[in-house]
Amino acid sequence: MVANDPAACAVDVSIDASSLSTQNATRDADVKGPDFFDAKNFPSITYTGKGIRKAGEQRVVGGALTIRGVTKTVPLQFRFKGIAPAQAGKPQRVGFHGNAATQRAQFKMTRELLDEIGKVSDAPDVWIEIDAEALGGTPATQ
Repeated sequence: MVANDPAACAVDVSIDASSLSTQNATRDADVKGPDFFDAKNFPSITYTGKGIRKAGEQRVVGGALTIRGVTKTVPLQFRFKGIAPAQAGKPQRVGFHGNAATQRAQFKMTRELLDEIGKVSDAPDVWIEIDAEALGGTPATQ
């Protein structure tokens, strides 16, 4: 939700875990399986947050990411991408791009983790990107 008051702005994203795609059927089955997203037992991946604060040149929402029933605070940094030109009878649209980073181990996805990253690290190994459009409440008139 986009509002004039930054504290009232909100993001609410839900992803069907069974819809995840790596463009490789074998890898898709593995990613959706019990070692990773466990889509059968945890059908949704969600991100919810409210309130925008400035952090340097970025805007940040301190939201909650839930994967496999585990919820962690993961800041979502975003930038405003622009406003679509108003069209008669249609609400105005605004675009945003958001990104966040976390570690898959925080969400109980640890199979082969040390083999893949080579060491124990505090650095993120998962990056999340969200592109979104929000609709304004008042249609344009001409």
